[in-house]
Amino acid sequence: MLSAKASFWLGVKDVSPLIFGILPFALISGIAAIEIKLSIPEAIGMASIVFAGASQMAALQLIKEGSPILIIVLTIAIVNLRFLMYSASLAVHFQKLPLAWKVLIGYTMTDQAYVLPISKFEQTDQIIKHWYSIGVGATMWTTWQLGSIIGIFLTGAIPEEWSLGFAIPLTFLALLTPAVRDKPTVLAALSAGVVAVAGHGLPNKLGLMLAAFIGIGIGMWAEMRNK
Repeated sequence: MLSAKASFWLGVKDVSPLIFGILPFALISGIAAIEIKLSIPEAIGMASIVFAGASQMAALQLIKEGSPILIIVLTIAIVNLRFLMYSASLAVHFQKLPLAWKVLIGYTMTDQAYVLPISKFEQTDQIIKHWYSIGVGATMWTTWQLGSIIGIFLTGAIPEEWSLGFAIPLTFLALLTPAVRDKPTVLAALSAGVVAVAGHGLPNKLGLMLAAFIGIGIGMWAEMRNK
């Protein structure tokens, strides 16, 4: 069994290759915040309080359009509903932890901080799970804050020709590929992908949530058929 320190640093090591895809996303988020006239403290506060790329970008667009605060808050909640599914999946591993640990893991939860730990937990029981998860989550949090701050202060200095946005889907593909291992996961990924593309134009990113639920449903159905 690895120690707490070793489990933490293993999480840092495992997630490190993904920070090169997250950093451009954070830069774009910081730039977008300043371009819609948020102050520097407001932009930094949003990065640390919301700490969620997709919902931050959605919120920034709504702020730019002058949407009511209630709509902005509801949109963030809808886009982040997937974290309910993540937390439900992880609950069995963390249910005996003190509340402070659960809050900390929940705060640092990202797509990467879910996929890497849940995959690791299936591979080995020789790590301290919550320390591994915090290693992943803390690395993601630090990368996001640094990237956002750099973007905030470099607004206007990064050429559009760099196409930083291209790194974002590549990061999620890097997460998805190892998780697709059998027929149920292939069907789940394909169905979710088709629905996400078809529902791209739905308001408030509802296509994302619809794709998630349909992908999970088809994956569960296929899993049951295999038993």
